[in-house]
Amino acid sequence: MSRKYCIIDSSDVENVNFDQVLETSAETLRFSIDGSLTTVKYEGAKPRFLYGKDTYTHSQILTILSGEDWTPSE
Repeated sequence: MSRKYCIIDSSDVENVNFDQVLETSAETLRFSIDGSLTTVKYEGAKPRFLYGKDTYTHSQILTILSGEDWTPSE
């Protein structure tokens, strides 16, 4: 199975069931520079709390995370 990724609003972190994603807690999430977004990854069936969220492949999420909203410029 390949990993899948979703971007969610930071305000939705309280709805994340960490038993259904590969992160272990809110402290292990990667947040956008402004703190408004974060990502979660999962394998297998999409968890219900992620329904309605876009799903990305590993290569797609790497492209997104290398953008200016996620990676500070030097």
